[in-house]
Amino acid sequence: MRKFGLIGYPLGHSFSKKYFTEKFEKEQILDCRFDMYEIEQADQLPEILKSNPELEGLSVTIPHKQAVIPLLDELDPACEAIGAVNCIQIKEGRLKGYNTDYIGFKESLEEWLEEKPSGALILGTGGASKAVKKALEDLEIRFQFVSRSASSNSISYEDLKKQPGLLEQSPLIINCTPLGTFPKTDAMPDIPVDKLCSKNLVYDLVYNPSITKLMQACLDRGGKAKNGLEMLERQAEAAWKIWNSK
Repeated sequence: MRKFGLIGYPLGHSFSKKYFTEKFEKEQILDCRFDMYEIEQADQLPEILKSNPELEGLSVTIPHKQAVIPLLDELDPACEAIGAVNCIQIKEGRLKGYNTDYIGFKESLEEWLEEKPSGALILGTGGASKAVKKALEDLEIRFQFVSRSASSNSISYEDLKKQPGLLEQSPLIINCTPLGTFPKTDAMPDIPVDKLCSKNLVYDLVYNPSITKLMQACLDRGGKAKNGLEMLERQAEAAWKIWNSK
């Protein structure tokens, strides 16, 4: 039996397990299974590997996308440039890290955009935001990070409220935080939603619910919105190709 899985904390309602279980059934892949391994700390990974020697690949979700890097034997060059891992290939006892979030996000964003926006705001600075940053750089879209506290490379949500014109200058808003995810669907990043307009585009990496509070706020003001389901599906298929590569 070939085994694959997901590490993260908490896992709760996992997209990956449902997606791959349905994929195996639909495509009649009979010798594979996908399990969830909920670990609070990334350094618990060796225990998972020791207990499951059949593992050939792992998906990585929050909060381990950066913390898992020192535990790997090798990084794919593109993944190294991003600085976050969401896919691990396990072959002959060696662990190699990849980032398929980048692939999923970049492909789906390109197809969704009708024209290149003048700028983007990336909400959050965690592992997923690093893949988004690299994709925007490669698409030559100017961006600004927004986080709870200002830093050398980000402004705070309070700063954003003091400069509402940024929502017009950077009409594309990408939510890389888990805010709004089921069951806490009333949560959303603290942006000045009253300043949103028909020119704004919200790409929310959250996929459950299908329309988040942030997305609805943009839609209510005539803008466009997209959730993260397509990105997740594309990154999962990219991971499957990696796990099955020679």
